Amino acid sequence: MTVIRSAITGVGSFLPEQIVTNADLAKIVDTSDEWIQERTGIKQRHKARDDQPTSDLAVEAARKALLDAGRTADEVDMIIVATTTPDMTFPSVASIVQRKLGSGVGVAFDVQAVCSGFVYALGVADGFVARGMAKCALVIGAEEMTRLMDWTDRSTCVLFGDGAGAVVLEPREGQGATTDQGLLGFALRCDGTKTDLLYVDGGPASTGTVGHLRMAGNQVFRHAVVNIAEGVTAACAAAGVAVDDVDWFVPHQANQRIIKGVGDRLGLDENKVVSTVALHANTSAASIPLAFDAAIKDGRIKRGDLVLLEAMGGGLTWGACALRL
Repeated sequence: MTVIRSAITGVGSFLPEQIVTNADLAKIVDTSDEWIQERTGIKQRHKARDDQPTSDLAVEAARKALLDAGRTADEVDMIIVATTTPDMTFPSVASIVQRKLGSGVGVAFDVQAVCSGFVYALGVADGFVARGMAKCALVIGAEEMTRLMDWTDRSTCVLFGDGAGAVVLEPREGQGATTDQGLLGFALRCDGTKTDLLYVDGGPASTGTVGHLRMAGNQVFRHAVVNIAEGVTAACAAAGVAVDDVDWFVPHQANQRIIKGVGDRLGLDENKVVSTVALHANTSAASIPLAFDAAIKDGRIKRGDLVLLEAMGGGLTWGACALRL
Protein backbone atom coordinates (compact mmCIF):
# COMPACT_ATOMS: atom_id res chain seq x y z
CA MET A 1 0.00 0.00 0.00
CA THR A 2 1.44 3.36 -1.06
CA VAL A 3 0.89 6.30 1.31
CA ILE A 4 2.06 9.90 1.39
CA ARG A 5 4.12 10.83 4.43
CA SER A 6 5.23 14.27 5.61
CA ALA A 7 9.01 14.03 5.68
CA ILE A 8 11.55 16.37 7.24
CA THR A 9 13.94 17.33 4.44
CA GLY A 10 15.76 20.22 6.09
CA VAL A 11 16.54 21.48 9.60
CA GLY A 12 17.96 24.78 10.85
CA SER A 13 18.26 26.86 14.00
CA PHE A 14 19.31 30.27 15.25
CA LEU A 15 20.34 31.74 18.60
CA PRO A 16 20.78 35.44 19.40
CA GLU A 17 24.38 36.53 19.93
CA GLN A 18 24.03 37.70 23.54
CA ILE A 19 24.71 35.00 26.13
CA VAL A 20 23.51 35.45 29.71
CA THR A 21 25.34 33.23 32.19
CA ASN A 22 24.18 32.18 35.63
CA ALA A 23 26.83 34.51 37.05
CA ASP A 24 25.25 37.39 35.12
CA LEU A 25 21.86 36.61 36.69
CA ALA A 26 23.40 36.43 40.15
CA LYS A 27 24.18 40.14 39.80
CA ILE A 28 20.50 41.09 39.49
CA VAL A 29 18.61 38.46 41.51
CA ASP A 30 19.30 36.40 44.64
CA THR A 31 20.70 33.25 43.02
CA SER A 32 23.96 31.53 42.14
CA ASP A 33 25.45 29.35 39.45
CA GLU A 34 25.47 26.40 41.84
CA TRP A 35 21.82 26.90 42.82
CA ILE A 36 20.64 27.09 39.20
CA GLN A 37 22.69 24.17 37.91
CA GLU A 38 21.74 21.90 40.81
CA ARG A 39 18.00 22.46 40.29
CA THR A 40 17.80 22.82 36.50
CA GLY A 41 21.04 21.83 34.78
CA ILE A 42 21.13 25.23 33.06
CA LYS A 43 24.45 27.06 32.67
CA GLN A 44 23.50 29.84 30.26
CA ARG A 45 20.81 31.15 27.92
CA HIS A 46 20.62 33.44 24.89
CA LYS A 47 18.82 36.78 24.91
CA ALA A 48 17.53 38.70 21.89
CA ARG A 49 18.39 42.37 21.38
CA ASP A 50 15.67 44.94 22.04
CA ASP A 51 15.46 45.59 18.28
CA GLN A 52 15.37 41.87 17.37
CA PRO A 53 11.77 40.56 17.35
CA THR A 54 10.72 36.92 17.29
CA SER A 55 10.19 37.03 13.52
CA ASP A 56 13.88 37.85 13.01
CA LEU A 57 14.93 34.70 14.86
CA ALA A 58 12.36 32.66 12.95
CA VAL A 59 13.58 33.94 9.58
CA GLU A 60 17.21 33.05 10.31
CA ALA A 61 16.27 29.51 11.36
CA ALA A 62 13.99 29.16 8.32
CA ARG A 63 16.74 30.22 5.91
CA LYS A 64 19.08 27.60 7.31
CA ALA A 65 16.41 24.90 7.10
CA LEU A 66 15.65 25.81 3.48
CA LEU A 67 19.34 25.71 2.61
CA ASP A 68 19.64 22.29 4.27
CA ALA A 69 16.65 21.05 2.23
CA GLY A 70 17.95 22.50 -1.02
CA ARG A 71 14.84 24.66 -1.35
CA THR A 72 14.31 28.37 -1.91
CA ALA A 73 11.87 30.74 -0.25
CA ASP A 74 9.74 31.02 -3.39
CA GLU A 75 9.03 27.27 -3.22
CA VAL A 76 7.45 27.55 0.24
CA ASP A 77 3.65 27.34 0.17
CA MET A 78 2.99 27.01 3.91
CA ILE A 79 4.50 28.61 7.01
CA ILE A 80 3.45 27.67 10.53
CA VAL A 81 5.15 29.38 13.45
CA ALA A 82 4.77 27.97 16.95
CA THR A 83 5.24 30.86 19.38
CA THR A 84 3.88 32.41 22.53
CA THR A 85 5.91 35.62 22.10
CA PRO A 86 4.69 37.16 18.82
CA ASP A 87 6.05 40.45 17.49
CA MET A 88 2.59 41.96 17.94
CA THR A 89 -0.94 40.83 18.74
CA PHE A 90 -1.57 40.56 15.01
CA PRO A 91 -0.68 39.89 12.26
CA SER A 92 0.85 36.48 12.89
CA VAL A 93 4.58 35.95 13.10
CA ALA A 94 4.14 33.53 10.19
CA SER A 95 2.84 36.26 7.92
CA ILE A 96 5.76 38.52 8.88
CA VAL A 97 8.18 35.67 8.22
CA GLN A 98 6.58 35.13 4.81
CA ARG A 99 7.23 38.77 3.93
CA LYS A 100 10.78 38.82 5.28
CA LEU A 101 11.69 35.58 3.49
CA GLY A 102 10.19 36.81 0.22
CA SER A 103 7.93 33.78 -0.14
CA GLY A 104 4.92 34.01 -2.41
CA VAL A 105 1.28 33.92 -1.39
CA GLY A 106 0.48 30.78 0.59
CA VAL A 107 -0.87 29.55 3.90
CA ALA A 108 0.67 31.26 6.93
CA PHE A 109 -0.45 31.25 10.57
CA ASP A 110 0.75 30.81 14.15
CA VAL A 111 0.11 27.99 16.61
CA GLN A 112 0.01 28.82 20.33
CA ALA A 113 0.47 25.86 22.64
CA VAL A 114 3.46 27.33 24.53
CA CYS A 115 6.22 24.73 25.02
CA SER A 116 4.21 22.07 23.17
CA GLY A 117 3.75 24.39 20.22
CA PHE A 118 6.30 22.81 17.89
CA VAL A 119 4.82 19.32 18.25
CA TYR A 120 1.33 20.76 17.76
CA ALA A 121 2.52 22.68 14.68
CA LEU A 122 4.07 19.52 13.19
CA GLY A 123 0.74 17.77 13.66
CA VAL A 124 -1.12 20.57 11.91
CA ALA A 125 1.38 20.73 9.04
CA ASP A 126 1.18 16.97 8.61
CA GLY A 127 -2.54 17.36 7.96
CA PHE A 128 -1.75 19.62 4.99
CA VAL A 129 1.38 18.01 3.52
CA ALA A 130 0.29 14.37 3.74
CA ARG A 131 -3.02 15.27 2.08
CA GLY A 132 -1.59 17.18 -0.83
CA MET A 133 -2.55 20.65 0.40
CA ALA A 134 1.08 21.81 0.76
CA LYS A 135 4.21 20.80 -1.12
CA CYS A 136 6.89 22.66 0.84
CA ALA A 137 6.01 23.65 4.40
CA LEU A 138 8.12 25.51 6.94
CA VAL A 139 7.38 24.61 10.56
CA ILE A 140 9.14 26.97 12.94
CA GLY A 141 9.39 27.20 16.71
CA ALA A 142 10.50 30.71 17.70
CA GLU A 143 10.43 32.35 21.12
CA GLU A 144 11.72 35.32 23.08
CA MET A 145 10.79 34.13 26.53
CA THR A 146 13.05 36.70 28.19
CA ARG A 147 10.39 39.30 27.24
CA LEU A 148 8.01 37.63 29.72
CA MET A 149 10.33 37.42 32.70
CA ASP A 150 9.89 39.06 36.09
CA TRP A 151 13.56 39.65 36.79
CA THR A 152 12.92 39.76 40.55
CA ASP A 153 11.52 36.20 40.57
CA ARG A 154 14.47 33.81 40.81
CA SER A 155 12.20 30.76 40.50
CA THR A 156 11.34 31.62 36.87
CA CYS A 157 13.77 34.16 35.39
CA VAL A 158 16.69 31.73 35.52
CA LEU A 159 14.86 29.09 33.47
CA PHE A 160 14.20 30.69 30.10
CA GLY A 161 15.98 31.89 26.99
CA ASP A 162 15.42 32.95 23.37
CA GLY A 163 15.95 31.12 20.09
CA ALA A 164 14.38 29.54 17.03
CA GLY A 165 14.44 26.27 15.13
CA ALA A 166 12.80 25.23 11.87
CA VAL A 167 12.15 22.22 9.68
CA VAL A 168 11.07 21.86 6.06
CA LEU A 169 8.30 19.31 5.49
CA GLU A 170 7.73 17.77 2.05
CA PRO A 171 5.60 14.85 0.83
CA ARG A 172 7.30 11.49 0.32
CA GLU A 173 5.82 8.19 -0.85
CA GLY A 174 5.91 5.37 1.67
CA GLN A 175 4.58 1.86 2.06
CA GLY A 176 2.64 2.51 5.25
CA ALA A 177 5.40 0.81 7.23
CA THR A 178 7.40 1.96 10.24
CA THR A 179 10.47 2.04 8.01
CA ASP A 180 8.96 4.88 5.92
CA GLN A 181 10.67 8.26 6.03
CA GLY A 182 8.39 10.84 7.63
CA LEU A 183 6.11 11.61 10.55
CA LEU A 184 4.73 8.28 11.78
CA GLY A 185 2.53 8.99 14.78
CA PHE A 186 1.32 11.71 17.15
CA ALA A 187 -0.28 12.16 20.55
CA LEU A 188 -1.54 15.68 21.37
CA ARG A 189 -3.18 16.56 24.67
CA CYS A 190 -4.49 19.46 26.79
CA ASP A 191 -5.94 19.60 30.31
CA GLY A 192 -7.44 23.07 30.69
CA THR A 193 -8.19 22.52 34.38
CA LYS A 194 -4.47 23.06 35.04
CA THR A 195 -4.18 26.55 33.49
CA ASP A 196 -3.25 28.06 36.85
CA LEU A 197 -0.02 26.06 37.11
CA LEU A 198 1.81 27.84 34.28
CA TYR A 199 0.60 31.11 32.76
CA VAL A 200 1.35 34.75 31.98
CA ASP A 201 -0.54 37.26 34.14
CA GLY A 202 -1.43 39.64 31.31
CA GLY A 203 -3.00 39.92 27.88
CA PRO A 204 -4.93 42.27 25.58
CA ALA A 205 -8.36 41.12 26.79
CA SER A 206 -7.50 41.05 30.52
CA THR A 207 -4.92 43.56 31.72
CA GLY A 208 -4.01 45.18 28.41
CA THR A 209 -0.36 44.44 29.20
CA VAL A 210 2.13 41.73 28.21
CA GLY A 211 2.41 40.42 31.77
CA HIS A 212 4.96 38.11 33.39
CA LEU A 213 5.33 34.36 33.47
CA ARG A 214 4.12 32.63 36.63
CA MET A 215 4.64 28.98 37.48
CA ALA A 216 3.91 26.50 40.27
CA GLY A 217 7.17 24.70 39.67
CA ASN A 218 6.76 21.61 41.86
CA GLN A 219 3.31 20.81 40.48
CA VAL A 220 4.42 21.37 36.89
CA PHE A 221 7.34 18.99 37.45
CA ARG A 222 5.07 16.27 38.77
CA HIS A 223 2.58 16.56 35.91
CA ALA A 224 5.38 16.82 33.33
CA VAL A 225 6.97 13.46 34.11
CA VAL A 226 3.64 11.59 34.17
CA ASN A 227 1.96 13.34 31.23
CA ILE A 228 4.96 13.30 28.91
CA ALA A 229 5.54 9.60 29.51
CA GLU A 230 1.89 8.93 28.65
CA GLY A 231 2.09 11.02 25.49
CA VAL A 232 5.29 9.33 24.34
CA THR A 233 3.78 5.87 24.84
CA ALA A 234 0.65 6.90 22.92
CA ALA A 235 2.64 8.42 20.03
CA CYS A 236 4.70 5.26 19.71
CA ALA A 237 1.53 3.15 19.68
CA ALA A 238 0.05 5.38 16.96
CA ALA A 239 3.23 4.94 14.93
CA GLY A 240 3.34 1.19 15.46
CA VAL A 241 6.74 1.25 17.14
CA ALA A 242 7.99 0.39 20.61
CA VAL A 243 9.78 2.89 22.83
CA ASP A 244 12.73 0.49 22.87
CA ASP A 245 12.98 0.82 19.06
CA VAL A 246 13.70 4.56 19.28
CA ASP A 247 17.19 5.61 18.20
CA TRP A 248 17.03 9.14 19.64
CA PHE A 249 14.79 10.89 22.15
CA VAL A 250 14.61 14.69 21.69
CA PRO A 251 12.61 16.10 24.61
CA HIS A 252 11.50 19.63 25.34
CA GLN A 253 14.46 21.30 27.05
CA ALA A 254 12.79 22.64 30.19
CA ASN A 255 14.82 21.23 33.03
CA GLN A 256 17.44 18.49 33.20
CA ARG A 257 15.62 16.86 36.12
CA ILE A 258 12.43 16.58 34.05
CA ILE A 259 14.36 15.19 31.08
CA LYS A 260 15.96 12.56 33.34
CA GLY A 261 12.68 11.80 35.09
CA VAL A 262 10.86 11.14 31.82
CA GLY A 263 13.74 9.06 30.47
CA ASP A 264 13.85 6.95 33.63
CA ARG A 265 10.07 6.44 33.61
CA LEU A 266 10.22 5.25 30.00
CA GLY A 267 13.28 3.09 30.61
CA LEU A 268 15.31 4.96 27.98
CA ASP A 269 19.07 4.61 27.71
CA GLU A 270 20.44 8.03 28.72
CA ASN A 271 22.87 7.82 25.79
CA LYS A 272 19.87 8.07 23.45
CA VAL A 273 18.60 11.31 25.03
CA VAL A 274 19.50 14.66 23.45
CA SER A 275 19.95 17.44 26.00
CA THR A 276 20.87 21.04 25.20
CA VAL A 277 19.20 22.67 28.20
CA ALA A 278 22.57 23.56 29.76
CA LEU A 279 23.41 25.89 26.88
CA HIS A 280 19.97 27.09 25.71
CA ALA A 281 17.75 26.95 28.84
CA ASN A 282 14.00 26.65 28.21
CA THR A 283 13.19 28.25 24.85
CA SER A 284 9.59 27.00 24.90
CA ALA A 285 8.37 26.09 21.38
CA ALA A 286 11.90 26.56 20.00
CA SER A 287 13.56 24.02 22.29
CA ILE A 288 12.80 20.83 20.34
CA PRO A 289 13.93 22.07 16.91
CA LEU A 290 17.02 23.68 18.49
CA ALA A 291 18.02 20.38 20.12
CA PHE A 292 17.04 18.39 17.02
CA ASP A 293 19.22 20.55 14.78
CA ALA A 294 22.16 20.39 17.20
CA ALA A 295 22.06 16.59 17.28
CA ILE A 296 21.86 16.36 13.48
CA LYS A 297 24.67 18.83 12.94
CA ASP A 298 27.03 17.03 15.34
CA GLY A 299 26.33 13.69 13.66
CA ARG A 300 24.36 11.93 16.38
CA ILE A 301 21.02 11.81 14.54
CA LYS A 302 21.32 10.43 11.02
CA ARG A 303 19.02 9.77 8.07
CA GLY A 304 16.93 6.68 8.73
CA ASP A 305 16.97 7.06 12.51
CA LEU A 306 13.75 6.66 14.47
CA VAL A 307 13.32 9.83 16.55
CA LEU A 308 10.87 10.68 19.31
CA LEU A 309 9.96 14.30 20.10
CA GLU A 310 7.98 15.39 23.16
CA ALA A 311 6.99 18.51 25.12
CA MET A 312 4.72 19.88 27.82
CA GLY A 313 3.72 23.49 28.38
CA GLY A 314 1.13 25.89 29.70
CA GLY A 315 -2.46 24.88 29.21
CA LEU A 316 -1.46 22.34 30.38
CA THR A 317 -0.61 21.06 26.90
CA TRP A 318 1.59 18.13 26.04
CA GLY A 319 2.35 15.97 23.07
CA ALA A 320 4.75 13.68 21.27
CA CYS A 321 5.68 12.71 17.73
CA ALA A 322 7.46 9.63 16.43
CA LEU A 323 9.25 10.13 13.10
CA ARG A 324 11.84 8.58 10.86
CA LEU A 325 14.30 11.14 9.56
